[in-house]
Amino acid sequence: MFSDVIGRCGKFILTLIVKVLSACKVNPNILTFTGVLISFWAAFEFGYGRLFEGGLVLILAGLFDMLDGEVARVTRSETRFGAFYDSVIDRYSDVIILQGLMVHYAREQMLGYVVLVGVVFMGAVLTSYARARAESLIPTCKIGFMERPERIVLLIIGALSNRMEAVLWVLAVLGNWTVFNRIYYTWKELPKPKPGCSPTPLS
Repeated sequence: MFSDVIGRCGKFILTLIVKVLSACKVNPNILTFTGVLISFWAAFEFGYGRLFEGGLVLILAGLFDMLDGEVARVTRSETRFGAFYDSVIDRYSDVIILQGLMVHYAREQMLGYVVLVGVVFMGAVLTSYARARAESLIPTCKIGFMERPERIVLLIIGALSNRMEAVLWVLAVLGNWTVFNRIYYTWKELPKPKPGCSPTPLS
């Protein structure tokens, strides 16, 4: 019941912000770019070990990540380029945030966690790449536990609760599991070559 009230309040606030931005004719691509700038701020906080502050900034970055799509929908300004641009900028945001954590653990001389963030890095980048590559071969490939919204929420939880190390283990395992799951799913969905036929090589 209490969570429903919070959810309705959050939706009301988001809708109000979207209406104001739409009335001001703010370009959704500007909101997308603002989000990546805020990600730099979050990474800066993470890099200096201020995880709680970085988590708060990451909430703000996540807000802009939601606003761009909503404003584009309300103003009917959705374009294929906008979707492409949003996806590319999201990858930049992922990389920037994780680099901030890498710097933090390097400064603390925690080499194991520098490597662990690198493993999270691989899963984050390859999750989106695997989907994009798969959907050039099959209609859709949205399966998996760990996409960008889940990663951001977990990073925020880890930062605000001072449990970032535990969150990184979850991201490393489930992120890369999602990649392997998409590889398997694509293999299963693709028509198998007939005996005696050579498959077309892929670049």
